[in-house]
Amino acid sequence: MATHKRPRIDPLTVEVVELIGTVVARYHEEYEDAAAEHALTGAQARLLSLLSLEPLPMRRLAQKLKCEPSNVTGIVDRLETRGLVERRPDPADRRVKLAAATAEGRRIAGGLRDSLNFAREPLAELSDQERLALRDLLRRMLGADADSD
Repeated sequence: MATHKRPRIDPLTVEVVELIGTVVARYHEEYEDAAAEHALTGAQARLLSLLSLEPLPMRRLAQKLKCEPSNVTGIVDRLETRGLVERRPDPADRRVKLAAATAEGRRIAGGLRDSLNFAREPLAELSDQERLALRDLLRRMLGADADSD
């Protein structure tokens, strides 16, 4: 009977993984706080931020948010009721509905981005070369996903 050994994880890898986890947790905490200031859930804020960049079909939103299309429909419904999102026909295929941020939705999404301060100050202390290196390493860790999202 063959036994499979798990690869030993070195202390540096453990430390890097823990640091990434801390950064992610701080980002989510700050994002949730910023969303709450606008009476939004984190999911509503993320969807609104995506739509502030470009109108998207529900299926693509679900892919980007990694959730079911039915969940996206509910989030869009609530944002539409508040006047932050609207549905419109896709010019390329009128059978498809696009969700798009309204002017007010784009304003709030911009406010959300502006209020995320936790990384801004530490990143400002890094040189352009260090920030480029960090960006490139993060992209490399994410593989092709970084370019497609």
